[in-house]
Amino acid sequence: MKYWNLKKINKSTLEKVGPIPRSITKTFERFKKELDPNAEAEAIEEFKVSRYQTVTSIKYLLLLITGPILINQLSKNFIFGPCVDYFWDKNQFNIFLNSSQEERAFEELEQFEEKLYFEQLIGTKVETSSEVTEKQIKHKALEIAEEYSSESASAIKNILSDSFSVAAFIAFIVGGKRQISILNSFLNELIYGLSDTAKAFLIILGTDIFVGFHSSHGWEVIIEAILRHFGFPESRDFIFIFISTFPVMLDTVFKYWIFRYLNRVSPSAVATYKNMNE
Repeated sequence: MKYWNLKKINKSTLEKVGPIPRSITKTFERFKKELDPNAEAEAIEEFKVSRYQTVTSIKYLLLLITGPILINQLSKNFIFGPCVDYFWDKNQFNIFLNSSQEERAFEELEQFEEKLYFEQLIGTKVETSSEVTEKQIKHKALEIAEEYSSESASAIKNILSDSFSVAAFIAFIVGGKRQISILNSFLNELIYGLSDTAKAFLIILGTDIFVGFHSSHGWEVIIEAILRHFGFPESRDFIFIFISTFPVMLDTVFKYWIFRYLNRVSPSAVATYKNMNE
């Protein structure tokens, strides 16, 4: 039974896009099956195949999502974290990994000094001697140094643990070829089984989020967060070059997918998308 299920699923997975829209062919196939005397038995068999496909796909999808996350957190907290903290404290590395951290730290200390001076000028804080003020600034500088030292150590932990989780994710992909084919078939049926309005809505939502005219600000925030996560310098030139090239390539991929696949499988969805997008 399981071999038959897998064979049927793989057959639907490898099904090529034909010149006739799939919705029309499915209508004729369904009408033909309803006239078949063995339709009830085949319906039960198809239900078992569909249930097996759905359960297997959800389990494997959860494994691909939760597996690398758990491995990342466990390796970071119990393997790489203690090792990095030990060597970082023992060898007393530099506080900053890059110039961006230095700029942010100096800016934060400068704002603190200006805040103290401003509060003394407007009378919200009792004017103190220069020695007391210097002690306050020194205390703040030590806090900033400790904060950025922890950030630098955390960036090294992130690089090691994320590399470990990526390797685990690749291992899951390589070791689950059968599950990948089942998942691919499940996602194809899920996506192409949506209504034309739902397909058009999802396409518009995806294109507006990732390649819309206002998406550049979101990409800027994401790239800055990624660079800070791994301890890389937050180069404005690199960020601007990325924003000016990657969304354009992504938009090209969207349009190619619409023209190459969706236009053949569901031309009515493409027409709905064009009408909604105008």
